[in-house]
Amino acid sequence: MRRVPPKPFTFEAGERAVLLLHGFTGNSADVRMLGRFLEKKGYSSHAPQYKGHGVPPEKLVHTGPKDWWQDVMDGYEQLKNKGYKEIAVAGLSLGGVFSLKLGYTVPVKGVIPMCAPMNMRSEEVMYHGVIQYAKEYKKLEGKSEEIIEKEIESFKKTPMKTLTELRELVSDVRNHVDLIYAPALVVQARQDKIIDPNSANIIYNEVESSNKELKWYEESGHVITLDKEKDQLHEDIYQFLEKLDWSV
Repeated sequence: MRRVPPKPFTFEAGERAVLLLHGFTGNSADVRMLGRFLEKKGYSSHAPQYKGHGVPPEKLVHTGPKDWWQDVMDGYEQLKNKGYKEIAVAGLSLGGVFSLKLGYTVPVKGVIPMCAPMNMRSEEVMYHGVIQYAKEYKKLEGKSEEIIEKEIESFKKTPMKTLTELRELVSDVRNHVDLIYAPALVVQARQDKIIDPNSANIIYNEVESSNKELKWYEESGHVITLDKEKDQLHEDIYQFLEKLDWSV
């Protein structure tokens, strides 16, 4: 059976819009359940899919943060072009970093970074994550272990040179978090093994918003949008959005 690749999605429900952003090596499916939940509550949403994501890993290594940021901005503009005047943004992991960057780059109604790193591990560790993504993708394609091993060896011959840029992006955003004045809900999973959970404290302490909250989820791991506390997460995000000063 052929794997159906995830795609960007737009759920239109009401005049309030939320831009939903996935993480590095993730895809739009990571935020789809959140989008469907918000749709039922009367919120419209759009989730772009970054270049090189949700497709064969051989394409990922030729993309980088500049491509992905462009996809984020295009997603924001897409909502604007559809007539949404007020947009909140919620992002997971790298998407959380991008949500913060949006917070000091364009007008946003509220910012919800989820498990967003404020420092990146070594490029070696990040590249290991890329290799894991490649293996998982090939498994989903139904390939045998033998074929996967051969393809991974070939894959390793093309290093991902943009990982340095990814570290620089995170560092740059961290240095500008204090330019964010929009309301913020900082979300962090206590069982996160991918990033340093203390990143949440850094974000919470440094955003200049007078309206800000920090929520910890004790039983969840890094991909909190798909973990065991996702229902509580959905409700908390909804309650945060409801308290924003929307004009519609």
